[in-house]
Amino acid sequence: MSFFTHFGRYLLLIKGMFTKPENAKMYWKEFMHQCNDIGIGSLGIVSIISVFIGAVSAVQTAYQLVSPIIPLTTIATIVRDTVILEFAPTLVCIVLAGVIGSKIASELGNMRVSEQIDALEIMGINTKAYLVMPKIAAALVTIPLLVVIAMVLGIWGGRMAGTASNILSADTFDKGLVMNFLPYNVTFALIKSYTFAFIISSIPAYYGYYVKGGALEIGKSSTKSVVVSCVMLLFADYVLSQLLLNPAT
Repeated sequence: MSFFTHFGRYLLLIKGMFTKPENAKMYWKEFMHQCNDIGIGSLGIVSIISVFIGAVSAVQTAYQLVSPIIPLTTIATIVRDTVILEFAPTLVCIVLAGVIGSKIASELGNMRVSEQIDALEIMGINTKAYLVMPKIAAALVTIPLLVVIAMVLGIWGGRMAGTASNILSADTFDKGLVMNFLPYNVTFALIKSYTFAFIISSIPAYYGYYVKGGALEIGKSSTKSVVVSCVMLLFADYVLSQLLLNPAT
C-alpha cells in the first residue's frame, strides 16, 4: 500500500503543476535560475566524467581486441557506439541524479520544514507550479544538452587516449568513427536523456516537497530520492532499450 500511496501523491504533484501561471515573469526568472543551477552548475563534473569515460573505454577496448584480424578502426567504432548509446546518457544521468537530485530534494525539504511552502500557499500561490515545474522544465532543457556535450567529450577523450597511448593513429580513429554510423543511435540517446531528465528532477522534487520533520528527515529524504531515482533510471534504461533497440519488437 505504501507504494500506491507514494505513486498517487506523485501523480497528484505532477498534475498540480499544470496550471496557468499567476505571474509569468516570476516563473521565467525561476526557470532561468534553475537552468543556471542545473546546467551550468553540472557542466564541470559532466565534462570531467565524459572525457575519462571515453579514454577508459578506448584503452580497455584495445586491451580486449587482441586478434590481429580485427582492424584498429573497430576500436573507434566501439568507443563511439558505447559512449553514445550508454555511457553518455545513462552514466552521466546517474551522476546527475546524485548532484541535482539531492539539491532539489534538500532545497524543497528545507522550504517545507521551515514552513516557507505553507506561507506561499497562504498567499494564494500554487507552490507545485511555482517551485516544482521550473525545476523539471529546466532539467528537460539542460540535461539533454549536457548529454550531447558528454557524447562529444567522451569520443574526444577516447581519441586522445588512443593516440596518446599509441594504440592507433588519429586518422585511423577518425576513419573508424564514421564507419557504419547510425544516426538513430543519437536519437535513441536523446530519448533516454529526456526520460532520465524527468525522472531525476520529478522524483527528488516529490520527496522534498512532502518531507515531514526536521533536518534529519531532510537528509533521509534526500538520500532516498537519489536511491529511488537511480533505480528508476536503470529500470527505464532497460525498458527503453528493449522497446527501441530490440529487433524482435
